Formats: sequence, structure tokens, C-alpha cells
Amino acid sequence: MSTRTNTLNTNLGFGQTDWVSSRTLGLILFAGLLMISMALASTSFLTGETFFSQSRYVAFYVLVAMSQAVCLAVGDLNLTVGAIGSIITVSLGMAIAPEYAALSPWIGVPLVFLIGPLTGLINGLIITRFKIDAFIVTLSMMFVYMGLRSGISGGNSYRVPESFWWLGQGGAFGIPFMVLIVLFVLWGISFLYRNTVLGRRLLATGSNSDAARLSGINTDRMIVVAHVISGGFSALAAIMWASWSGNAAPQTGDDWLIISFAVAIIGGTGLSGSLISPVGILVGAVIFKLIQHALVILKINDNYSNTLLGGLILLAIVVDRAREHFGKEGK
Repeated sequence: MSTRTNTLNTNLGFGQTDWVSSRTLGLILFAGLLMISMALASTSFLTGETFFSQSRYVAFYVLVAMSQAVCLAVGDLNLTVGAIGSIITVSLGMAIAPEYAALSPWIGVPLVFLIGPLTGLINGLIITRFKIDAFIVTLSMMFVYMGLRSGISGGNSYRVPESFWWLGQGGAFGIPFMVLIVLFVLWGISFLYRNTVLGRRLLATGSNSDAARLSGINTDRMIVVAHVISGGFSALAAIMWASWSGNAAPQTGDDWLIISFAVAIIGGTGLSGSLISPVGILVGAVIFKLIQHALVILKINDNYSNTLLGGLILLAIVVDRAREHFGKEGK
């Protein structure tokens, strides 16, 4: 076993770990330029209140993007990101809302969180056991989850007790709890991919599944693991959003899909698998939020925001393809 592991680690050049690459540094520079521009355009930008409110959006976007990025890293995708978030939100409302089960958040939240990994497990097992493309499976399951949330809730929101607002609305030393939690999560996911055999196997599966299988890796199991982790991120994002907003609305997650792809791709996640950069995704979330903030400051019609967002995603994909092309030529 140790020989196989050593061989695996030696041969995992095909599982790139682009943690603070030149591209990530380029993203940091771009984010810095955007922040300087925002500071010059608005005197209220560099204030503690702005940092507190905007950084919570960044933390939330990181979680949504990670739920997509972990699947992209194994060469898959997950279209149920938002649908899982919505079913988690409805379940949370039914568990802790005073007019329903009224469980203590300390009991209800952990129980509801488990639904996220469970939905990911179902997705992963269907994909691997029946050998069905992830696009078809997750597209179908997206409608299943969305139908369940609408049927269970009837379209009505649930009231989250104030005793649970501290997670999304509180902070320490001027830093929101959401940001502190997300930074810890990013450290954990970085450690997973950089320092553990499981992380290396996940990247190897995304790089070349046939080669990984021949190296002794159970690639089906890695795909299932990726979807389980993805479901966990969706659940965490939904729980934080409910705490932040003070209610559990079934519409939560309706716009997560485009955010998950946009931030993950801008943050340098490889579309062809094997490449994930938690630092890049954090910076990608900052850039995503800064651009949204710029639209507000510049008073640009919000109806054009999706046009700009689509252009950004396309630009990120072109840059990703160009990097792969010139990277191969340089070898």
C-alpha cells in the first residue's frame, strides 16, 4: 500500500496544485486595481460598514463556488448546487421555525446539514453506478429537488428564530463570523488537496481517469466523494444565508448556479479537471463582488448585469483555454 501511495504521489504531476500560481497572482493584482478604482469612485467604499457587509457576500460566494469547483476538479459538474441549497433552506425552516418543529438551532442545524452530503451521495451513486453523464443526472435531480422544495413549502418562507441570527449577522473584531468560518474551510480544503492521499486521488481522477484507474485509484469512489463534499458546501451556504437573511425562503438557490460557475472559473478552477485553487476562488469571489458593487456605484442598469457576468465567464474560459494551449506548447 505504501509503495502504491508513493508511486501515486510521485506520478501526480497530472494532478496539478496551482495554489499561488502566476494566474492567482494576476487575479490578486486585478482585484487590487478594482479596489483602488472603487475607493476613488466612492468615498464610502473604504469603511468598516462596507467591509463588514461586502465581505459576507464574498464568504457566501466562496461556499457556492466551492460546491461547483470540487466537482469540476474530478472532471464532473453539478447542476444541483442551488437546488440542494433550496431544499436545505426549506428543511432548516421546518426544523427550527417556532411554528413548526421548533428544534434548538444547536440540534436542528447539524441534522439539516447532513441532508447536503446525502443529496451529493445520491447524485454520485447514480452517476457512477448507472454510468450516466453527470450533466443528465444533476439536471434531472435539480428538478427533483426544486419540485420537492416547492411542494413541501408551498412557496412560503419560514421564520428563522433570532437566536440563530448570530452566525450570519454577527462577528468578532470587526470580522463577520461567516468570513472566519470560510477562511477556516478554505484552509481545510487546501490541506485536503495538498497534503492528503484523498486529495491527490481526487485531482488524479480529474486529470486522467483512465490513468488514475490503472494506478489503482477507485475513480468512481472519488467522484462520489466529490459530490458528497459539494453537497456539504451547498448546505453550509444555505444555512449561512438563512441565518444572515433571518428567514428560510424556498427561492434560495435559484441564482446559485451561475454564481458557482462564474466564481469557480474566474478563480482558476480547471474546466477539464485536476486544477483547483482555494486561494484563487477566494480572490475570484472578491472580484465578482467588486464588479457587482461597481455596477451599483456607476448606476448601470441592473438588467445588464447578467450580460456582463456572461462576458466575464466567457473571458475566464478563453484565458483558461489559452493557458492550457500555451502550457502544452511550452512543454
